[in-house]
Amino acid sequence: MPFVISRRQCDSAEVLTIKLEHAGAVGRGEAAGINYKGETPATMRAELEAFMMQHKEPLTRDLLMDILPAGGARNALDCAFWDLMAKRTGKSIFDLTASLAKPVTSAITLSIDAPARMASKAIETPSSVLKLKLADKSALECVAAVHQARPDAEIIVDANEALNFDLLRDLAPKLNDMNVKLIEQPLPRGEDDCLSEYKSPVPLCADESCMTASDVPHLRTLYDVINIKLDKCGGLTAALDLATAAELHSMDMMVGCMLGTSLAMAPAMVIAPRCKYIDLDGPMLLKNDRENGLAVKDGTIEPPSPLLWG
Repeated sequence: MPFVISRRQCDSAEVLTIKLEHAGAVGRGEAAGINYKGETPATMRAELEAFMMQHKEPLTRDLLMDILPAGGARNALDCAFWDLMAKRTGKSIFDLTASLAKPVTSAITLSIDAPARMASKAIETPSSVLKLKLADKSALECVAAVHQARPDAEIIVDANEALNFDLLRDLAPKLNDMNVKLIEQPLPRGEDDCLSEYKSPVPLCADESCMTASDVPHLRTLYDVINIKLDKCGGLTAALDLATAAELHSMDMMVGCMLGTSLAMAPAMVIAPRCKYIDLDGPMLLKNDRENGLAVKDGTIEPPSPLLWG
C-alpha cells in the first residue's frame, strides 16, 4: 500500500546497507537518506566511495564525524562501526553507550487519505499513539474523523512543512480540542522564525528544521520539541550529541525515522528511552522486514536482539 505525505508518495523503500568486517566480526548499518535533500542509496554509496578513496588512514568514528557531512551515508557507516564494536567486545550497544535498554511504545503512522479511510485505518491500528500525515487541504476533517473513531488514542500530526503561519494559528486550538499532543514541522524549514512570537496550545516539533546539535540553541526559541533522526544528524554518535544538547536546553525530544527496516530502527532504540515521543514504525509499514527484526506488539517495540544489531 502506498505511503503518502504532503510532498510525495512512496510505494517501496530503498536503503543503503553497510557491512564492516574485522577479525571475523561483522558490523552493519542501514540508511534511507534524506529524500528532501536529494539523497538516495546511489548518492550515498557514491559519497562513501569518494570518502574511502580520499582517506586511506584507519577509519574511526571520530574521523567520520570530522570529515563526512551529516546525512544518510555517515549514518550507515557510523552505525556499522557501533555494531562492529559490540560484536568485537561482546558488549551490548546499551552497555557501550551507558544507555537504558527498555521497550518503548511507538506511534504508528497513517498516511494521507480521505478522512473516512484514515478513520477506518485508525480503528484497525492497535497502537495507543497515532501519527497522522496531513496536508493543508482537509487537515482538520482528517483529524476529526480519526479522533471520533479512536477517542482513546493520543494523536500526533505531521504536516511535513505543508502549512502556513495563518493556517497553523487557525488549526492549533481546534487540534488541541481533539487530543492532539504534538504538531510536527508545520511550516517550511527556513520559514519558521515567525514561531518565536507564537505560543501554540499544542507543542510544536522541529523535524526538517532540526539536523544536528548546532541547531538546538536557535530551535529552542521556536519549538518545544526536536525530532532526532539518525539519517538527518548522521549516525548514532551524532544522535547522542543531539540528545544531550536538547536536554541541556530543556527541550523535549522525539526519535523518528525514515522508511526503513529494523536494522535502521535498532540504533534509534538507544535514544528512545530519553525521548517523550517515539516514532519508529518504519518496519511496521513494510511488507517485508529483516531477519531477526525488532519484536513489536501493539506498537510496543522491544530492544534489538544482538542477532540484528548491537
